[in-house]
Amino acid sequence: MNIRRLRAPIGAGLVAGALLSMTACGTTSANQAAPLMPATAEATRTEAARDEAASTEAARDEAAKDEAAKDEAAGTGAPSAEAAPPAESSRAPRPRSSVSPRQTTTPSPSPKSQAQPAALFSSGDQGERVRELQHRLSQLDWFSGSITGSYAAATADAVAGFQRKRAIRPTGEVDDLTWDTLVAMTREPTQSELHNVLPPGPAILKVGADSDRVRELQARLQQAGWHLGPITGRYSSATVSSVKGFQAKRQIPVTGEVDQRTWDRLTAMTRTPTKDEMSLAKPKPEPTAADLDPRCLTGRVLCISKSSNKLVWVIDGKEQLRVDVRFGSEELPTREGAFAVGWKSRNHVSTIYHTPMPFAMFFSGGQAVHYSPDFAARGYAGASHGCVNVRDRQAVQRLFDNVDVGDTVIVHR
Repeated sequence: MNIRRLRAPIGAGLVAGALLSMTACGTTSANQAAPLMPATAEATRTEAARDEAASTEAARDEAAKDEAAKDEAAGTGAPSAEAAPPAESSRAPRPRSSVSPRQTTTPSPSPKSQAQPAALFSSGDQGERVRELQHRLSQLDWFSGSITGSYAAATADAVAGFQRKRAIRPTGEVDDLTWDTLVAMTREPTQSELHNVLPPGPAILKVGADSDRVRELQARLQQAGWHLGPITGRYSSATVSSVKGFQAKRQIPVTGEVDQRTWDRLTAMTRTPTKDEMSLAKPKPEPTAADLDPRCLTGRVLCISKSSNKLVWVIDGKEQLRVDVRFGSEELPTREGAFAVGWKSRNHVSTIYHTPMPFAMFFSGGQAVHYSPDFAARGYAGASHGCVNVRDRQAVQRLFDNVDVGDTVIVHR
């Protein structure tokens, strides 16, 4: 406000008051403006007149611009009003509003829940992919029995065990991580393997052969309990009968000839024969109780040797029974040390793998000595899930009837 334009009747005191009020905060309150009502009214009229003049001038400028635009469009070449410098407006700038813009809060998105990996296949599925899954699991001794192509409880349990061993979430369903891990550890099965078809392969030993290889065959069959005659090195009718019995027991095509599958199964179940075993000489006798681990010579002991794959039932240092055994794989090893029989179950079924465990004698958590039909059929080509498998059903039944809860169990190298 221009103080010099205030009218004369206004006293110097009033003028000084107005000046003091404006210096204090740049605007005046209603109480401070009350003594200056005449001057304020005059200033308001003057301000309104200026506003009206400025509005009129702005309207003329806008009209001139519109007219120039029309002329240019019509091609008259009339000079544009924009060429003239715009007249300065004497209108005083209005104070900005002191009201702050409203603060709007954008809601932060809620974190997305972490989705579980999608299952490639799971319980209830059927087909070729399930057959492949079962065979790959069987290569690692997680799945046993025939390849069915049906994703049932046994398959789900095998998958969960495989996952748990590798710190994968044990869902029993196959996701990408589980499948990729399994494929990296196994080979692709053949069509015959996927459908339980075992066509005989070319014979590598058959009737008429006479060699040290036949001697080894006969000695190995003798270890497995299938060849009872002398070691001659000649592939005779007696050898044919022994080979047929071995093949039939293990669901290998029964030909009486030794193909690669028969040889691989036999060598997996037996050890390399000694020179004495491959000759006409009498084989060396089995070790006696004196050759056992010293911990096995006192009391009632199931003495189990991993190096000889033997279980010997010993009472006060005297051998009572000796049987062949097999152990867990590298995936699920049989624990070693001194234990005791904690409990027994004649017709036990695994609660983890849902497989039969007849004549089970538990000695360390879920690990037990028990009869294994898979061991009887496949021999050392397979492995247990950590238990001590016995393949002689009559022998393990006799053992079960004589061993008491609390008897010592020694598992050693």
